[in-house]
Amino acid sequence: MGKRGRACVVVLGDLGRSPRMQYHALSLARQAALEVDIVAYGGSEPHSAVLENESIHIHTMIQWPKHSHSLPKILYPLLLLLKPVIQFIMLLWFLCIKVPPPDAFIVQNPPSVPTLVAVKWASSLRQSAFIVDWHNFGYTLLGLSVGRSSLFVSIYHWLEKRYGQMANGSLCVTRAMQHELAQNWGINATVLYDQPPEFFRPTLLEEKHKLFCRLNRYLCHPLGVQDCVSTGIGGYDQTETLVTTQVGTSIFLKPNRPALVVSSTSWTPDEDFGILLEAAVMYDRRVAALLDENDSTDEGVLWKEISGGKQYLYPRLLFIITGKGPEKEKYEEKIKRLNLKRVAFRTMWLSAEDYPLLLGSADLGVCLHTSSSGLDLPMKMLFKGFPDECDSLKSLKNGALEMGSSARWATEWEEHAKPLILEVISRNLK
Repeated sequence: MGKRGRACVVVLGDLGRSPRMQYHALSLARQAALEVDIVAYGGSEPHSAVLENESIHIHTMIQWPKHSHSLPKILYPLLLLLKPVIQFIMLLWFLCIKVPPPDAFIVQNPPSVPTLVAVKWASSLRQSAFIVDWHNFGYTLLGLSVGRSSLFVSIYHWLEKRYGQMANGSLCVTRAMQHELAQNWGINATVLYDQPPEFFRPTLLEEKHKLFCRLNRYLCHPLGVQDCVSTGIGGYDQTETLVTTQVGTSIFLKPNRPALVVSSTSWTPDEDFGILLEAAVMYDRRVAALLDENDSTDEGVLWKEISGGKQYLYPRLLFIITGKGPEKEKYEEKIKRLNLKRVAFRTMWLSAEDYPLLLGSADLGVCLHTSSSGLDLPMKMLFKGFPDECDSLKSLKNGALEMGSSARWATEWEEHAKPLILEVISRNLK
């Protein structure tokens, strides 16, 4: 192509909370040797690999105010109309004026309105290719908040389908979505599974120790007065954490450490955390029954024994729930009222560098996402090598791998996304 090619990745959302689009940007820069512009909202910091790559240029848009829910409900239909209009104008300004002309726009869907419309217009004006990465269907997500029978959902569905069909190329996250797009939308999409990049892996012991040293300030503050994790944690220093201890230059796992369960969420209605809370209560009561404990058992004495190093047949459970979203406070209030003896919860937002380390430290990962379309398959958790004797979890792992792929992101992108993107760009330049 003579000069170095260019791509523009478009996210009408917080870039730091859009890992797949960050991985697209990295692959476009590293594997396709393209200059990459990212147009997105700010908020959470992207991964350092994105920030430090000299070929990636981030353009941050001003975000729509988040406090519109405090306005009278009678104004809600007006806001539904006004918000996409403002976003549309802002997107056109960035895509047509602020960023250099790209060979291709690659846009995340959803949200569909006004994103697909704005990117299609910009691609026509700048004679660029238009590629859609289908994560889900936007009209089904809108239906969760306003009802599937709403006129707004019907209009949204028509726009999403109409402008989706105008794309020069399409990617999607599952074979089921690929089939739906082909059969009912007239769109031929290439499947690109949500695979983890190279920095997702089992966490080394030294890394785990340093991570929990950093997390100590979060762990010592329970969602309530006190719990089985917060008791005694205040005395930890750089040689001792909740799960590790350092003796000289050697680091060891504590034998009475809690089992770590990690769940990542956007705290939205399509993730029912009530299921996880019920499971926590069931575990707590079941262990108490097996150990012949009753409600009069003093949890304060129990917690002091645990913090003093006493081991029990059944471990404490520490649930760390990461993410930001609208229903976080609601569930935190529910957690405070649970009154559990052997289960503790912590909610937090981690940096893009610490998040993979936490996942790599987990004994179990849980994803409670329920697809609004029934067609996307979120890969928020990594399977970490379950014990051989745990047949049910081995079956779950094998089933998920059969539905997807065990490849890393770079391999998956090289095989499926790169040929499509380069072909679309080449076709558009002719």
